[in-house]
Amino acid sequence: MPTKIGVVLCGNGVFDGSEIHEAVLTMLALDRAGAEVTLMAPDKPQMHVIDHRTGAEMDETRNVLVESARIARGEIVDVASVKADQFDAVILPGGFGAAKNLCTFATEGAACTVDEDVEKLLQDIHASGKPIAALCIAPAVLARVFGSDFHPEITIGNDTATASVLESMGAKHVAATVADIVIDEANRMITTPCYMLAGRISEVATGAEKAVAALLKMVSETPTATVYRRD
Repeated sequence: MPTKIGVVLCGNGVFDGSEIHEAVLTMLALDRAGAEVTLMAPDKPQMHVIDHRTGAEMDETRNVLVESARIARGEIVDVASVKADQFDAVILPGGFGAAKNLCTFATEGAACTVDEDVEKLLQDIHASGKPIAALCIAPAVLARVFGSDFHPEITIGNDTATASVLESMGAKHVAATVADIVIDEANRMITTPCYMLAGRISEVATGAEKAVAALLKMVSETPTATVYRRD
């Protein structure tokens, strides 16, 4: 049977949703590896809408699930409708939507909250000993969900200000280059900077492909008891 991977999207477009290159390259790497992919997103209004030509905020409202469906070619489900036992692992591509729509990190920093359905899915995946990967700024979601109890080792690259905020939530930040992935074996998490550092799409592809390969390798391995331990 193919490995079943859940991919959590957060809209459509880097400034207010999913980073499209990161999302598509993640999907491509998973498909080339023969994985069965389920795309999902929260069914709720996104934080705001940005004109990607000018960077200006627009006076309109869009839905995270509806916008994510553009990337998914319509084949997408509400994250509230899925259960952890449907998947072998979960991966979160980045984009500002991860910090605006999956959580409130963009506006509230260390005091942020995570969408309750996304949080439940991640908690259940982790409690089952299944791996999680996150790209770009999406590791902020992991810092909020798991930082205080499990202190995951994660990376967003080398931005010291952002890294400091993640560490204030309990995560352990590891500085990385654009081609690096950071693997937390104990918590079974993989992170990579992608467009936090990338200057071109080929660099994003390198990080996304490495993260997917590490995620699929981790799926095949037996989790350690450390995953279930809280400090």
